[in-house]
Amino acid sequence: MTDLKPLVEILKPIYGGAFLARIDGKAVFVPLTLPGEQARVRITEDKRSFANAEVEEIVIAALQRVTPACPYFGACGGCNYQHANYEAQLAFKQAILRETLERAGVKAPEEIFVLSANPWAYRNRIRLAFDANGNPGYRGRQSHSIVPIGECPIAAPILVRTAMEAASLLRELNWPVRPTEISLFCNSDESALLLSVFIRTASKGGFEEWMHALAKRSNALVGAELIAQQPSGKSLRTVGEWGWGAASIVYRAAGFDYRVDRGAFFQVNRWLVDALVDRVTNGRAGRLAWDLFAGVGLFARKLADSFDRVIAVESAPAAMSALEHNLQGTTGAAVKAETLAFLRRHARSGNKAAGQSSVPDLIVVDPPRTGLGTEITTFLNEIAAAELVYVSCDPATLARDLHALTSIYTIESLTLADLFPQTFHLETVVQLRRS
Repeated sequence: MTDLKPLVEILKPIYGGAFLARIDGKAVFVPLTLPGEQARVRITEDKRSFANAEVEEIVIAALQRVTPACPYFGACGGCNYQHANYEAQLAFKQAILRETLERAGVKAPEEIFVLSANPWAYRNRIRLAFDANGNPGYRGRQSHSIVPIGECPIAAPILVRTAMEAASLLRELNWPVRPTEISLFCNSDESALLLSVFIRTASKGGFEEWMHALAKRSNALVGAELIAQQPSGKSLRTVGEWGWGAASIVYRAAGFDYRVDRGAFFQVNRWLVDALVDRVTNGRAGRLAWDLFAGVGLFARKLADSFDRVIAVESAPAAMSALEHNLQGTTGAAVKAETLAFLRRHARSGNKAAGQSSVPDLIVVDPPRTGLGTEITTFLNEIAAAELVYVSCDPATLARDLHALTSIYTIESLTLADLFPQTFHLETVVQLRRS
């Protein structure tokens, strides 16, 4: 390809936030465009089978194009679709989900159900880095540089306000330790907030003074932690941890008060948590259910109301105490184990010898972005529970796993849960029944 700025037609969305165009048959991935548009682009990376490009000019704009609500959109790496109306965003994600599944040999149902809500101010958690001047911001779209922010339309307002106050106090107090990042997590009504502060120096000097001052400016702040990390090879090693205030908050969701500890995973969209739990658990009852990758028990707590026994399997230390707490007084029991190790133990114990009573009526899996993988899907097929619900945050690994699971299961329904509006990320709930 030459250095000329070619005119291309944008064809369709691609998972990852870009859109597909073609130049002389070669795939060209162009962010910040929309299907049907004609745009002049600048090639930024030219590979043998594809190229990446940036928009120089939108020559013909799509009807779905809107003015982004955020002044940092395009520079900030957090959002991908703010230039499209919300109806178009949902259509992009349905098309990507369907194509990804079918490319893996998984036939998607004719109808993809959609769970959606207010596409703004939905995030209950954000993580910000600090630039050289102590300003908090997000990583840039095309680099690791930091884009300082003063607002974030997709985040709960309390999170950004507290981050700005924290940065202001750092300058006022002249704390000798410079944080590298902060993470903030609030409950659904913004009445309680936890803060995590990351530093590179193994010293907490001044931390408590900073937190006391910040709590006076942000009444929602109930607890914080300071985590000292130092480089160790290609990763970071924790060399010190200190706490201040409460170690957890109460998060009201799906009719229950969940305890969520600092650092524990919880679904990020405060408008859709209830609907997600309902889609996973509604109408399901029986003798035994397994909730694998259970976190703090978001699904297990609800299932405990309709199953005689619920086994919730989780390995993350940050989630275990809260999981045990959230299942107290219910039919649920927390098991500290990696999911694969739990399934191996179940296989070794010989569920055939133990009889059908050891086979769950329902298995819920909510794995990380890496999905289940070959060993876990093989075990799940061998166990052959009557129902399996797969909650996925990555369509590619979901498609791979479904290709294996549909050897014995039939897809009953497929739901796109749009937990991440304005971004390319999508959550999927797949309800499967043993064939």
